[in-house]
Amino acid sequence: MNAINHAATALAIHRRWPGVPIWPVLVSVQIVEVLWVALNLLGVERTEVGPAFASMRDVHLVHMPYSHSLVTTALLAWAVWWVFAKRLGRPQWGVALAVGVFSHTVLDLLVHAPDMAIAPGITSPKLGTGLYDAPMVALVVETLYGVWCWRRFQGSKALLAVILAFNVGALSFYSPDIPGPETLIAGHPMLFAGFIGAHIAMGWFAIWYFARTSWQSAPLQTTQPREQP
Repeated sequence: MNAINHAATALAIHRRWPGVPIWPVLVSVQIVEVLWVALNLLGVERTEVGPAFASMRDVHLVHMPYSHSLVTTALLAWAVWWVFAKRLGRPQWGVALAVGVFSHTVLDLLVHAPDMAIAPGITSPKLGTGLYDAPMVALVVETLYGVWCWRRFQGSKALLAVILAFNVGALSFYSPDIPGPETLIAGHPMLFAGFIGAHIAMGWFAIWYFARTSWQSAPLQTTQPREQP
């Protein structure tokens, strides 16, 4: 899923848990992808990009059992919850950030080719709807999801415009008929991983900048104060 729409998930999470600051939530919804970028650059996970990169159908995520498997993502979400809820005494933060972590894999399942493992070491079945076989349909679905997150957040028109602009800006990656920067990435999977890393950072900044004035980050209160007799 387009990085801006993963980042937009933070807006919907804020609607449910409004006390959690913006940056921890933004990081939580993309930490799986940050891990994927790092593991690809280190050669632990592997992506193949066709010599002719016309659309997302030409990107093959052939080995990513650590960053995107259901079990590892669930364990990471649990670890985040445990740290914030049990060690730091912020149970609502723990739930919100755990939901953010796991949301990434759930959303990817809705669009990916069947390339997502259940757990490291389990090679089949691989999970994913295969929506990227119809990349323009995938882009429409992703864009509608980003808009839904914005609507849940009740954000500004500028924030909506940014979400739409990022999705339109990715059009060449989804349409084989529209050339774009992906032609420079063809045959260079490491460059693709670096590009995704940069795209994550830009999405983080865009959502933070245009949502910051509407984001509530008041301290969370886990118990109600007693009334004085």
